[in-house]
Amino acid sequence: MWFQVRPEAIELGRMFEEHGYELALVGGAVRDLLLGRPVHDYDFTTNATPSQFEPILRQWGHDGFWDMGRKFGTLGALLKTNRGDVSVEVTTYRSDTYEPNSRKPEVAYGHTLEGDLSRRDFTVNCMAIRLPHVMFIDPFHGANDLNKKLLRTPVNPYQSFDDDPLRMMRAVRFVAQLGFGIEANTAEALMNMTERITIVSAERVRDELAKLLLARNARLGIDTMVDSGLADYIIPEIPALKMELDEHHHHKDVYEHTLTVLDNAIALETDINGPVPRPDLILRLAALYHDVGKPKTRRFESNGKVSFHHHDAVGAKMTQRRLKLLRFDKHIVDDVSALVNMHLRFHGYVDEPWSDSAVRRYVVDAGHLYPRLNRLTRADVTTRNRRKALIFENAMDEMEARVEELQAKEDLSRVRPEVNGQEIMSLLHLTPGPQVGAAYKHMLDFRLENGEVGHDTAVSELLRWAAEQ
Repeated sequence: MWFQVRPEAIELGRMFEEHGYELALVGGAVRDLLLGRPVHDYDFTTNATPSQFEPILRQWGHDGFWDMGRKFGTLGALLKTNRGDVSVEVTTYRSDTYEPNSRKPEVAYGHTLEGDLSRRDFTVNCMAIRLPHVMFIDPFHGANDLNKKLLRTPVNPYQSFDDDPLRMMRAVRFVAQLGFGIEANTAEALMNMTERITIVSAERVRDELAKLLLARNARLGIDTMVDSGLADYIIPEIPALKMELDEHHHHKDVYEHTLTVLDNAIALETDINGPVPRPDLILRLAALYHDVGKPKTRRFESNGKVSFHHHDAVGAKMTQRRLKLLRFDKHIVDDVSALVNMHLRFHGYVDEPWSDSAVRRYVVDAGHLYPRLNRLTRADVTTRNRRKALIFENAMDEMEARVEELQAKEDLSRVRPEVNGQEIMSLLHLTPGPQVGAAYKHMLDFRLENGEVGHDTAVSELLRWAAEQ
């Protein structure tokens, strides 16, 4: 079997061989070479320890070196060439296992390439190419599984998932990324061992979830998480959306609606030059979580209909709590929660178009999330009634056109009262405190309601308001 391996990688293999060490390309790079996909990062494994191969790697990768993974036996290097950068990481043969109550894997060095491959997650990632002679190694028939688009563990799946429970999350992530199915015995073990995922650190689970959501078929990955039971331990709010329908079907299947919204949101992402370049984790998380408040707020009304009053506000709090537990960065937690909280805001415009002041307030309140909020709002329209969908779509188009007109007159992202905090304190003889905040809020409301009125008019309004307090 012939592979298009970069000459820089082959040269690294030659350098290892000259020092008496083995080197093999492993993991996703080999899989992607077989699939004809571009390879950006090269992962290697070797029988040399980090202290033994560090000088070789530094000599080869003279444009960059890192050792954050040294305690796991991993060192990395960068080589810049006319054909593009080559980023590599080299790891000593090893075996990772979890102790029964440990949240982090124990690392032990191995002795053979085959032994190293056997500890990996799935057969499609257990292939290797020995360098510098480009010899294909496939002890677990990964190429065959790759051809069948099948995820199968190289050893007994119960042992594999017990050794590293994160492999269960990697399975559903690969479903989303590659569109592969999970082999029957592997799927059975996954469903029977889902609770074991709780032993893995939140950060590692979060990273896998983020990769799943950023994949080409995020919906399929989420659906597999829910069907397997993994979601019950990681994002339990999502399977909870599978509420039973009332007998008259007065509300739609919230779970299926959510997956459709996720698909719609992904379709509304832009290219690299647009306001929401794909793939956008914040938009996708917001689409996934926008209706999680519905189960808690569902009410059967006297007229036989079903309501979900305030599910946006309730959902925002639930979203914030879950994303914090998963250790997402604060800005992601804040942005996604805000989008969930605001996702119904535009619906009032459909019933009655807003005044210019209301449009300004919508844009100012959304802030930097405005492009995402509009896309989430559009994605949330899943009605099969084409007439209703067109009314909503036309209303959103109209509102966005009005925003562009207002933006041409003033930068809405920089709307501020025409008297600032220092002037408020000076004019009203105040010191910093709640009164200044209340005055500033009033003047901001006045600014949003009336547009630019000039400094003198703003001062008059401030004095009038203060006299009434």
